[in-house]
Amino acid sequence: MKILYISTVFPRPEQNSTIYTDLAEELKNKGNEIVVVASDGSSDFEQTQLKEERGLKVLRVKTGKMYDVGIIQKGLSVVTLKFYLINAIKKYLKYESFDFILFETPPITSADVVKWAMKYFHCPSYLMLKDIFPQNAVDIGLMKKNGIIHNFFRYKEEQLYKVSSVIGCMSKANRKYILEHNKWIDKNKVSIFPNTKQIQSMELISKDFTIRKKYGIPLNSIVAIYGGNMGKPQGLDFFIEIMRANKENKDIFFVLVGRGTERNNIRDFLISENIQNAKLLDALPRQDYEKLVIESDIGLIFLSRNFSIPNFPSRILSYFEYGLPVLAATDINTDFGDMIEASNAGYWSEAGNIESFNTNLNKLINDKKKRETMGLNGRRYLKENYSVSKSVDILNEFYNGIVVAD
Repeated sequence: MKILYISTVFPRPEQNSTIYTDLAEELKNKGNEIVVVASDGSSDFEQTQLKEERGLKVLRVKTGKMYDVGIIQKGLSVVTLKFYLINAIKKYLKYESFDFILFETPPITSADVVKWAMKYFHCPSYLMLKDIFPQNAVDIGLMKKNGIIHNFFRYKEEQLYKVSSVIGCMSKANRKYILEHNKWIDKNKVSIFPNTKQIQSMELISKDFTIRKKYGIPLNSIVAIYGGNMGKPQGLDFFIEIMRANKENKDIFFVLVGRGTERNNIRDFLISENIQNAKLLDALPRQDYEKLVIESDIGLIFLSRNFSIPNFPSRILSYFEYGLPVLAATDINTDFGDMIEASNAGYWSEAGNIESFNTNLNKLINDKKKRETMGLNGRRYLKENYSVSKSVDILNEFYNGIVVAD
C-alpha cells in the first residue's frame, strides 16, 4: 500500500511517540510506503520542509499554532490550516500517487484538505475518528447548542462524514452514537478502529525508582499517576474532590503530569489547601514520563461527567503496557467502563461518585497482589486487543476492498 497520512498531531522524533507515530512506523515496517503531511505550529519550527523522520518521508508544514493557545488564536489557525497544507502538498508532492488517504480528527476542518486531496490524487480516504465535535464542546459548556457557532461546526462535521470513504470509530459505543445521530450515513462505511500502540517487551521494563528520586516522589508510597491533558473534557474538578477527600491518607500519593487549561486551578488547589500527598509536574521528556509510569502503582483516567458522547481515552494504553491497574471515573455514556470490567484490569466509577471511587481506590491500596494481577491482566488485554498490528490489519482490509472494487 502507498498511503498519504495527513495529520495535525504528528510530533517530531525528539518530542515523543504517540499512537499516530506508532501506526505510521508499523505500516512502514510491514512493507508499506507512507508519506506523512504534518502540520506544525511550534514557535521553534520556522519553515515547511520535506525530510526523513522515523524512517518515514515527512512533509512538515509550518502552520498557525493550534494547541495550548486561546480560542481565538486556535480558531484562526484551524481556519487557515487547509491553505497551508494544500499549498505544501501541491509544491512537494505533486508527482506522487497514493492508494488511499489516512487522516484523523480533530480538527474536523481536515475534511476540506482531504476532499481536495482525494480529487487531486484520485483515491479514497479513511478517517480515524478520535472525538465527536461539536457535541463534546456543548457537553462541557464551551458552546451553545443550535447557536451560530455550533450550527457552523455541525455542518462541518457532516461534511467530514460525507467526505470520508470509511469512518473508523474508537469503540462500539462510538460507532453506535455516530449512526444514531447521523441516520443518513450508510452503516457499512462506519467501522471500528480502536486506539492502538506499539508494545514494549516486559524485559525492557525495570523498576528502580530513579525517577521517583529525581522528582521528589516518596519511595515508600503507593503512587497513583494521572498523565495527559488537563482540560475541561477531563472533568478534573472531580479529581480535586478526590484529593481533598484523601488529603490525610498517608497510604497514597497522587502525581499529576501534563498541561492544559485546568492546570492552574489544580496548582492553586494544591497550594491553598496545603495538599502534601500530591505533586503536580509539567509535561516531562518522554523517557522520564514512561519511567515514572513504570514506577507508579495505579493509573488514573478521568472524563467529564457531562459527556453525552462516548469517549475512549488513549492514555489507558500506556498504563496497560506497563502493567498498572486502572482506576477510571467517566460519564455513563462511554463503554470505557465495560472494557475495564471485561479486561479485569481495574475499577470504574461514575464521575462524581466520590464514595464509589474511594472504595475502589482503597481496594487497590490495601491489596498489592490485586494490583499486580490486574496490571498483568491489562497488559494481556492490550496485546490481544490494542496492539498496533491490529490497526494495520484493519487498513489492509480496507485496501483489499479498494482493490476488489477496482
